[in-house]
Amino acid sequence: MEQATYRGTVYPWQCDHVGHMNIMWYVGKFDEANWNLFARLGLTPSYLRSSGRGMAAVQQNITYRRELLAGDIVEIRSHLLEVRDKSIRFRHDMTNAETGEIVALCEITGVHMDRGLRKSVPFEDAVREIAMRSLAEPAEA
Repeated sequence: MEQATYRGTVYPWQCDHVGHMNIMWYVGKFDEANWNLFARLGLTPSYLRSSGRGMAAVQQNITYRRELLAGDIVEIRSHLLEVRDKSIRFRHDMTNAETGEIVALCEITGVHMDRGLRKSVPFEDAVREIAMRSLAEPAEA
């Protein structure tokens, strides 16, 4: 699956002392994309609240390719790369929406967990089915 999971802009107060968007804001925008991707898989806020489930990142790798400046328009497209019993691995591609250039990549492994027990649990069948249909083509991985 490759779908836009975030759209926004870079504000001046998100930039550091050299004028580039600070890394904390890259992470924040990737985090917002996470929740949009999860909702498309059936891991909606209402499901997570009512089931006592949650998602926890256990690994996150970010590659920075180009700087973003105040006023730049940002789009993130997300690709589900792997589905396991209790975890998923996915990648976010952040682009400068004006130029189409990829400015950063973020690959994350997320674990489905029982919030009360604080341990990993298998995805429900409905979520697993949606996720399996949403896997990126091998060429995208």
